[in-house]
Amino acid sequence: MPKRYVTILGKAVRAAMKLRGGGSALPGLVVERIDPNFIKATLATLPRGVVIISGTNGKTTTTKMVVELLESQGLKVFTNRTGSNFTRGVAAALLGEINFAGKLDADIAVLELDEAHAVHFVRTIPPRYSLILNVMRDQLDRFGEIDTTAELLRAITTATSDAVVLNREDGRIAALQNTLISQRVSFFGLSDELLPTFPSDDQLHGGNSRLVTAKADVILKNFKNKTATFYMDGRDVTTDLKLNGIYNVYNAAAALALVRVILGKDIDQTKLLARLAHITPAFGRGETFIVDGKPLELVLVKNPSGFRLGLQSFDPTHYATMIAINDNYADGRDMSWLWDVSFESLRDTGVEQVSGIRAYDMALRLQYDEVPLSDVTTNLSKGFKQFMIDNPKKPKRIYCTYTAMLKIRRQIGKIIDVESIG
Repeated sequence: MPKRYVTILGKAVRAAMKLRGGGSALPGLVVERIDPNFIKATLATLPRGVVIISGTNGKTTTTKMVVELLESQGLKVFTNRTGSNFTRGVAAALLGEINFAGKLDADIAVLELDEAHAVHFVRTIPPRYSLILNVMRDQLDRFGEIDTTAELLRAITTATSDAVVLNREDGRIAALQNTLISQRVSFFGLSDELLPTFPSDDQLHGGNSRLVTAKADVILKNFKNKTATFYMDGRDVTTDLKLNGIYNVYNAAAALALVRVILGKDIDQTKLLARLAHITPAFGRGETFIVDGKPLELVLVKNPSGFRLGLQSFDPTHYATMIAINDNYADGRDMSWLWDVSFESLRDTGVEQVSGIRAYDMALRLQYDEVPLSDVTTNLSKGFKQFMIDNPKKPKRIYCTYTAMLKIRRQIGKIIDVESIG
């Protein structure tokens, strides 16, 4: 079928899904079935090629940062902005951006891709640049052991044609450089003082403090409140940040390193840092809504490191806290990782509501850390409504797994206007 007709059909399916409430990658799946070369043919027209961002944690926020930083330098950027990181999500995003002739008006594509799906993607669409963030014991039911996940990420780097940016402080990620021959390799990293704050998977399980001593192009030196200092080009640069969560500060170092590799000397650092200072969190990643005059924060949690850093990032004092845990496929089926998180920081304030499919597993975990709990229900809609009713005058914070976050976001959308993510 000619591409023009594929595009028209895909846009028609997309419009129909929007009328039903949006949030679906179905249009992308339809287009992929009709024309398996749809993504490849569309992205092949981009003069600066394709960038892949992958890893266990931080893909969505880092992708958002890279896109906005490149835009600050005058580039037109296509991205799968909603974080739908399977190929059908990329196809669905393309349908929203191309014209009816199938033309994409962009200079470069920056794509967040799931580790396993990225491997399939790069076999047919080799990226010019790739950024590999980290590898953690996340969703082991999908990928098996952590070394298997690292091998999936290795396939992305070896398929990259120009340059690869790696996390120096993650031993498995830094080691990917050893199998790269023609690609340029750059690193982002941490100062020695910050290594304990952002532990790699090995460090969480008693490993070494740093396995690789390579020079990093961008180093996160320190941060306090919402101000961060990065070491670049032989000097310190300090900027304010609007991003919530200390984990996002390290993602900013990764984003800066990637943008510097893509643009080289053609970069306006003043504009770069000015834009970084105004980037807000991606949906669900420290996102804040105002409901009845009070802030309501969503904090995505997927594994021990992310949950630990989330709890460390936000003071529970004066906030009502809810935890929503699902074990759907996109969350990972194995919730045993909850036992690797300490919840003692919530002991003084307690938790108002625990909900989601695995609510009782979470409630048991809180009981072992002696955290007071007011209510438990597996019905997430009911739990969210009760949480809002019981805490009308307090700021609120919800720690949630991925599918729980999506459902809560839809519930919030019934109260206030919420930006669509599909």
